[in-house]
Amino acid sequence: MNKAFDVTARGLRTFLSDVADGFFEITHNGFALVGLAIVFAALALVARPDLRKTGEEELMGWLQSRKPAPEATDLEPTAIERTTAASPADLPKQQAAVAYWLSKKYRVAAEPLSVLVAEAYGIGKRTKIDPTLILAIMAVESSFNPFAQSQVGAQGLMQVMTRVHGDKYESAGGTLTAFDPVTNMRVGVKVLQECIARAGSLEGGLRYYVGAANLEDDGGYAAKVMAEHERLLQVANGRAPSTITPTVRPQPIPVAAPPAKREEGSEPAKVALLSSVS
Repeated sequence: MNKAFDVTARGLRTFLSDVADGFFEITHNGFALVGLAIVFAALALVARPDLRKTGEEELMGWLQSRKPAPEATDLEPTAIERTTAASPADLPKQQAAVAYWLSKKYRVAAEPLSVLVAEAYGIGKRTKIDPTLILAIMAVESSFNPFAQSQVGAQGLMQVMTRVHGDKYESAGGTLTAFDPVTNMRVGVKVLQECIARAGSLEGGLRYYVGAANLEDDGGYAAKVMAEHERLLQVANGRAPSTITPTVRPQPIPVAAPPAKREEGSEPAKVALLSSVS
């Protein structure tokens, strides 16, 4: 009985061993065939670029067909064209430093600030007005909120009185462009030019800009602007901004005032009547 069991066990082991050897042999030969096929395919693709291109197109088509359909939304693929934003990394080092500093202080994203900083530097170059002064006015007036509006109707980044300076928005498409950040900045700088030219000094121009030209006190507006201007200058020059408020003194500066659009016999144009929302 035991002898028969041993014979059966040996036979079973032999059978299993033969099956395993056969499976290994088949698998080994199969992998070898697959490897050879891959080598020949690679050689064929190298020798025939047209086959490679066709294969790539077929593969991409298959992958695209397997890609799930995008979720239906009401977003427009051209929305990027209306976006006022750019990467700070694309700015010159000085401008990027200003954008990052303003972003941190006023809790505004650096990307839209990058566009405003670049625009301020461009306008400053054309008008001979320091770009950090333009940015300082925006900071004090609206804290970089393009939709800000004061109780007296001053609107946008630079808080321009739209009903007083509506004509300056005509070439841009009308007064609703007061809420376009770049347009509001350009109009605000035109108003600032007129104010400085009329007053003959930077301090006087700021008093006109805030609507305090005929008042004894501007409520500290000029001092606030000049303090922020000084801090931005330090940031732009690679220094840590101080917390000391500078003394404001009359500073005559060269300004390329925009040409006045007056018809003969008309009343003098109103200059600046603005009010800060801060």
